[in-house]
Amino acid sequence: MTIKRVALLTAGGYAPCLSSAVGGLIERYTELVPDVEIIAYKHGYWGLLSGEKIIVDDEVRKHAGILHNYGGSPIGNSRVKLTNTADLVKRGLIQEGEDALEVAANKLKADGVDVLHTIGGDDTNTTAADLAKHLHDNGFDLQVVGLPKTIDNDIVPIRQSLGAKTAAEQTSVFAQNVLAEHGSNPRMLIIHEIMGRSCGYLTAQAADYYQQWHAQQQWLPGIGHTPERWDVHAVFLPEMKLDIDGEAERLKAVMDTAGCVNIFLSEGAGIPEIVAEMQARGEEPEKDPFGHVKLDTINPGQWFAKQFAERLGAEKVMVQKSGYFSRSAKANAEDLRLIKSMTDLAVQVALEGGTGVIGHDEERGDLLRAIEFERIAGHKAFDISQPWFGEIMARIGQDVEPVEDH
Repeated sequence: MTIKRVALLTAGGYAPCLSSAVGGLIERYTELVPDVEIIAYKHGYWGLLSGEKIIVDDEVRKHAGILHNYGGSPIGNSRVKLTNTADLVKRGLIQEGEDALEVAANKLKADGVDVLHTIGGDDTNTTAADLAKHLHDNGFDLQVVGLPKTIDNDIVPIRQSLGAKTAAEQTSVFAQNVLAEHGSNPRMLIIHEIMGRSCGYLTAQAADYYQQWHAQQQWLPGIGHTPERWDVHAVFLPEMKLDIDGEAERLKAVMDTAGCVNIFLSEGAGIPEIVAEMQARGEEPEKDPFGHVKLDTINPGQWFAKQFAERLGAEKVMVQKSGYFSRSAKANAEDLRLIKSMTDLAVQVALEGGTGVIGHDEERGDLLRAIEFERIAGHKAFDISQPWFGEIMARIGQDVEPVEDH
């Protein structure tokens, strides 16, 4: 099969890899097959449905490397689920009675797209596979080669998602500033709320990076500048059983001795308890087009603050969210290397006529390969039994017990 036109799209929430991945794909195609046309759908599946696209011209191809220096996505993202017909009709992306998969497939066919590169999470990539199947069933071949993007590293069976390490590093940087607020009031409780609906990877990795930073600092205890006050005193993840009473007792002792308490909270921790409380009051949480509870509407950080403030005798409580700070950062050196290896392989797979999601396959010896779409799934739980995480929690002095359904 001769490739004449390639299309790119980025979708879902941001991660610190999208801009670089777009740049990397453009660079690699320009290096190997400069005659192949490249287009980009604006705001992911929104642009595909609405027909909004960008033609990648010679100037962009010549200077695509600039994109490695930035976060965000130059072509834009959105949260569009092609199987949520009601939401798509409401947003004016399809008409009543239309099938979104058919509309999108027809746009790809009309645009003459031979290869579609999707940069996103499990929903983004499996939706692309559905598109390819729909087109194939109707006599039009489309190759789909996806790249894995999630800041919480939760795609099965991929070892490491693009952007996750950078997001964790930036989450630690955020904490290095905001935890300085521990001295802004006596008996200060600071809750650092970190993105991660179903997976605690980002919070755990950020806590690890923060502790590495903390261990390298110099302190001046004589003036009150102590390592205890700058430490992380608790970490809460969706994969860990929640023991509010036990933790309140432990953290009360920390507050009494250190004069403050600093918590790293994965936003997905405690969600079942929060939703149960809401439903007991006759309230139902809002949900996004994918059926996920809108976490920003139920404020997990505020819920945890309410649980702990009085029990710890906190005089002031601060809840700070690092999500938008960390997810929009430019990729760090480690992620840039990973992006380069994956974008190069993605182009190679496309030119060889293959399909799949590029990643280190945990079920195939961590081999970097195009993983079959039917094996891609989301919500991979963070493994809290890993030794490095155990060391974090041992330093904190917090018990770790898994939630049964994880």
